[in-house]
Amino acid sequence: MPYVQCNNLEMYYEQMGVGDPVLFLHSGFSRGILAFASQILDFQSKYTCYFPDFRGHGRTRSHSLEWSTPQHSEDIIAFLDQLNIPKVHLIGYGMGGGVALYCAVNHPQRIASLTSIGQSGFIASMGSEEFEPEWLLQNDRNAFINLMKERHMEAHRGNWQQFLRQKVSDWRTYPQLSDEQLSDISCPALFIAGQHDPYAPEEALKRVTTLIRDSRYVIVPGCGHRSHMNRENPVFVNDTILQFLELLKNEVRAI
Repeated sequence: MPYVQCNNLEMYYEQMGVGDPVLFLHSGFSRGILAFASQILDFQSKYTCYFPDFRGHGRTRSHSLEWSTPQHSEDIIAFLDQLNIPKVHLIGYGMGGGVALYCAVNHPQRIASLTSIGQSGFIASMGSEEFEPEWLLQNDRNAFINLMKERHMEAHRGNWQQFLRQKVSDWRTYPQLSDEQLSDISCPALFIAGQHDPYAPEEALKRVTTLIRDSRYVIVPGCGHRSHMNRENPVFVNDTILQFLELLKNEVRAI
């Protein structure tokens, strides 16, 4: 499986498909391809899809166990440089949506469009205490602990406690973008959230799409935080994103 050297780490990624590049950015407890298993078949026939594992996650290797959403965004730009990808469509889920926003703010010339799933652009840290290592041990959440051990072993090298502390810290801190920074985002943006997603409520989506001039939001009926995943409504989400990207293609052709 492919690795690329960038920003003092070995970033693991998977690539499939043909067409314009689309970069999928996973959530905090997940890793590249796992977070977007329900998107692969629908997207790979039209786009070249990249599924990297962030620093500290999955199979990506780094000497340091420290990471943050802004750091992830700089790693992603370095990843694009190494693969000679000048411009890309970003699709981010949860923390990945925050990473996409930082990329769009700090490197606007590299981002063709931004799609955020389950991320409103503002801090939503409710429930984060339930993922602190001490809470998990006290409440007999061994199944989740074992999942984090297995899923991210190459990244945290067995120190699952530090991995989770890092995640909880990032969850409570980012995205930390000002209204001015969000207003400066120039690429087309699409925000998607489930009707019952506590981390991306409609009020927050209304606010962020008011700030970003070429943006819109879509609420997925009856769904929660994982609206793009199996058992929620991946068909609706995939069709919504593909229509958004196709509209952008048609606009480019019309110029």
